[in-house]
Amino acid sequence: MSTDLPARHDPGAFDLARDAAPGLPLTLIEQWRASGRTAADARRLLGAHVTTGYSVVSDSAGLTRLSRSLGLLEVLALIDGPKRVLHAYATGVGGRAVGVWAADNAQMFHPATTDAGTLLSALLRAQDEIARTCRIRVGIGVHHGDYYDLDGGLYGAEADAIEHLAENDTEGGEIAVTEAVAERLPAGHGFVLRRKERQDRQGGHDGKDGPLGAVYRVLDGPRAGDATPPGGWYPIPYPAAFYEDLLRLDPQDAGAQDAGFAATLAEKHLRERTVVLVERGEAGTGNGVSEVELLRSLDLSARMRELGLRLLPDEGAVEVKVAGPLAIYLFDDPRPAVPFALQLRAALADAGMTCRIGLDSGPVLSGRTPGGGRDVAGAPVNQASKMAQDLAAPGLVCLSEAVAAHADLGGFALVRHTVSGVDLIFYQG
Repeated sequence: MSTDLPARHDPGAFDLARDAAPGLPLTLIEQWRASGRTAADARRLLGAHVTTGYSVVSDSAGLTRLSRSLGLLEVLALIDGPKRVLHAYATGVGGRAVGVWAADNAQMFHPATTDAGTLLSALLRAQDEIARTCRIRVGIGVHHGDYYDLDGGLYGAEADAIEHLAENDTEGGEIAVTEAVAERLPAGHGFVLRRKERQDRQGGHDGKDGPLGAVYRVLDGPRAGDATPPGGWYPIPYPAAFYEDLLRLDPQDAGAQDAGFAATLAEKHLRERTVVLVERGEAGTGNGVSEVELLRSLDLSARMRELGLRLLPDEGAVEVKVAGPLAIYLFDDPRPAVPFALQLRAALADAGMTCRIGLDSGPVLSGRTPGGGRDVAGAPVNQASKMAQDLAAPGLVCLSEAVAAHADLGGFALVRHTVSGVDLIFYQG
């Protein structure tokens, strides 16, 4: 088996959705399917899952440059550092981790009883520590609001909006807080806030701030003391045995000795697999009620999962996860992966859903996470995502050259795209 790692890793591929819980809320979906599926039904069913508090979301900055020269394991070690620091300080003031911290993202939830000043002091101290000890920085978004807590994941318009803010409107080292957080600070709090110019905070272009209201940048303020080491790991997206090895890889050391250890870990943990990444579209149109749209989306994800499992071969293939509109599968051999993708596309079409599918083969890290789910990382995930999500039109299946070499290409055409100065060649049909 070849263990050579590609020199580049598209940081966008380390940005898969992080807030989806390890499993779909199947009981709630069953209740929705058995109901009249009206707006009143949606509000009744979701009403039992409302939680109020602070959502704290982080996203990395500066990963693009570093990922151009580092292998997969070095990148995973780099993004681990900020997550460990944030987890330590956030749990120290009563927060709990949300979902699985896939890729370079992290999310915490703090109950409404949390003092806003205490939370911001902890986050400022965490940013100081990240700047001191890590090679990459993170932007943090904080919002106080109402969310739907479904199997450990936060859903709803406000949950989506604060994730969008953190990922698209924060810089490395920044803490951005919403109006609902700022107004919970006591008089004489000592924090220096400056209102951020409104960009696209999912509020449209009508001059409104959207579900988050005004947003402020925390420029300075009182810092918390040192964090108490957390009682356990953050919800890692890796097998426990791999993570124990990853912690031995020093992300600050780019020398030959560390590179040699990374190669040893690659030989131990990476395996040649074929990735099938599916992004579904919607089935029909909704009525505009956010609660209905949320349950419809979960229902579609569950339906996609049902179809995928029905078509998946009994041996040599596994479902990695279904998260929002995405589904990812792993195959030991690329040859049965292509028929599966074509059959799943047809089954989704029969169910009224369009999709875009990308397939690539190569070394990946995959396995059971400590929480019982599965996850996957590696260049094939990046390539499959780039082809399907970024370049393909709805309804198309895209095959990398590595997969195409083992496939019947009848109905497929060779295409070329240049993305960020990189030429991509693959087949689509």
